[in-house]
Amino acid sequence: MTTEKRTTLRYILCDTLSAALSWTALFAFRKLVLDPRAYTPSARPLDPSTLADPNLLLGILLVPAAWLALYTIQGTYRNVLRKARLKELLDTALASLLGSVAIFFILLLDDNTASYHDHYTAFLFLLAVHFSLTYLLRLLITSHTVRLVHSRQIGFPTLLIGSGSKAHHTYLDIENQETYSGNLFIGFVEVDPSQPQHSQTPSPQKADSLKPEDRHHNPQLTTLMPCLGTTRDLRTLVQQHDIQEVIIALQDNEHHLIAPILSQLNAAADLIIKVTPDARDLIVGSVKQQSIFHSPFIVINNRLMPEWQYSVKRIADVVLSLLAMLLLSPVYLATAIIVKATSPGPVFFTQERIGLHGRPFHMHKFRSMYIDAEQSGPALSKDNDPRITPFGHFMRKVRLDEIPQFYNVLRGTMSIVGPRPERQYYIDQITQRAPEYLLLQRIKPGITSWGQVKYGYASSVDQMVERLRYDLLYLDNMSITTDLKIMVYTAKIILQGRGK
Repeated sequence: MTTEKRTTLRYILCDTLSAALSWTALFAFRKLVLDPRAYTPSARPLDPSTLADPNLLLGILLVPAAWLALYTIQGTYRNVLRKARLKELLDTALASLLGSVAIFFILLLDDNTASYHDHYTAFLFLLAVHFSLTYLLRLLITSHTVRLVHSRQIGFPTLLIGSGSKAHHTYLDIENQETYSGNLFIGFVEVDPSQPQHSQTPSPQKADSLKPEDRHHNPQLTTLMPCLGTTRDLRTLVQQHDIQEVIIALQDNEHHLIAPILSQLNAAADLIIKVTPDARDLIVGSVKQQSIFHSPFIVINNRLMPEWQYSVKRIADVVLSLLAMLLLSPVYLATAIIVKATSPGPVFFTQERIGLHGRPFHMHKFRSMYIDAEQSGPALSKDNDPRITPFGHFMRKVRLDEIPQFYNVLRGTMSIVGPRPERQYYIDQITQRAPEYLLLQRIKPGITSWGQVKYGYASSVDQMVERLRYDLLYLDNMSITTDLKIMVYTAKIILQGRGK
């Protein structure tokens, strides 16, 4: 078991214990302190049967499970090795308040009490006890983890991008800082000289102002860590070395390469990305200082939504997919029969597509084309495409061919709302013209998308590139509210039969 999994398990066990203890304390407080006769008229305050009450035992089983669900939605168990004690305090306080309010309205409000003041007393008692127990245990775990990081017993595999003097100085600053930040440097990568952007040369005035060490690679860096390759190999290197953090430290004449580098990194994995600032960044205030002991960086936030929205989106995907597969089961059966009866071949069409972080997966659809439709090679469907069966035209109009993808959503390879997944064959062509397409791989592909709603199916690479701007717009405005709007518009398109 890895250190991160062990630490996560410790948090879960401690949170379960604190939730059970706080519920037991609340139960005893209500029974024995507030007004014992209001709850159990026949029981004496110190009757041992109080602790054998079935409601107490049921609460010890169910209440901690509800707390753990709330913490999971909040994102408590994500990146547990990077927790900060102050943020832990604020997150625990917020969760304790929300959870205590929920318990108050669901379990406590209907109690028979001698006075309504007892309701408020019970609520404040639960809030204080639960928060104190939970944060105390979490503080012990977090402080222990922080000590392990600072003593270099825990490190985060880090990749340094750059090979000039700035990269060299950045490495030395991080290694020599007063408090170790946990960056375990695996190696560095050089800027790929074959990239068109890199061939751009600075103006003569700027070139003259460059120091000699800025014009060439810094040989001292190779004595500190290995060169793993160039920026063309980024996605492969991140996967091979399980990189968790990337630090970009390019020379001033290489700053135009940051955007294409970020496109590759954002698609590769869920990374922490930091960029060394220049004077302008310091002036406009875009630099984020994580600690007074650490070096300043521009931190690229790779999370497009708050953690709780990611959790809600996944829960909604699972619930809606289960409901859809259950309610549409007659439609599945009827469609399968018609597909099989109207054209030879299998009922379902399965094809490899590229999903989250560039990982391939198999997407399922009802077959809408004749078999061997692509015997001459990959080809996109078009209006009046002779490869599409008569019933296939109808399915595409009402998006009926897409409903088997609820199974993909249930498995977690797709979401209900997200950019439509493409084949690698077409992705290679799109990225040659629009490298920013790789940004879409930061999220799961979907059954429907903003591009599908606003543009529809694409019948050429040109149309794919044109549709891309809508999917990038979704990326910039990704939220639960946006997903709801897209689902409403998709339902409208289906009812109007405006698909193709």
